[in-house]
Amino acid sequence: MIDVYIALGTNIGDRAANLRRALEALAPHVAVEKKSSVYESVAMYVDQPRFYNMVVQGNTMLTPHDLLRFLKAIETEMGRKPDTHNEPRVIDLDILLHGQLMLDLPELTIPHPRMHERSFVLTPLAEIAPYLEHPASRQSMIDLEDRLGFTADSIWEAGERV
Repeated sequence: MIDVYIALGTNIGDRAANLRRALEALAPHVAVEKKSSVYESVAMYVDQPRFYNMVVQGNTMLTPHDLLRFLKAIETEMGRKPDTHNEPRVIDLDILLHGQLMLDLPELTIPHPRMHERSFVLTPLAEIAPYLEHPASRQSMIDLEDRLGFTADSIWEAGERV
């Protein structure tokens, strides 16, 4: 079994229900061990509804490519349309970490290439794994979050439980 960290985000419809449904859909191949609080964040690149974000830690037997295919199948099943990058979406599932693997391919980069730039990823990740080290930088998640700085105007705890 490999430790994996997966980011979940949604900004269409009943956001809390979307997160719950995605968590349930992970069950056949990802045994969720920890889940963060739900955080609300503004969209980064375009004006659109606010996101609910969270991060989970789980265990899987899936290879990185098989995990990616599995997550994309969940997104499709939940109604995400293809090619909706930076657009409103019912669910977004991203592999943040797959063990200590470092992979840089056109279709998949692990660790997630922009996780260190995003408070909506680092805040929930540091909540559940503060001393986990980033495989490339060797910095802890709490240190990466501190370097980024918590921006209260862009992310805050939503108060939702999923």
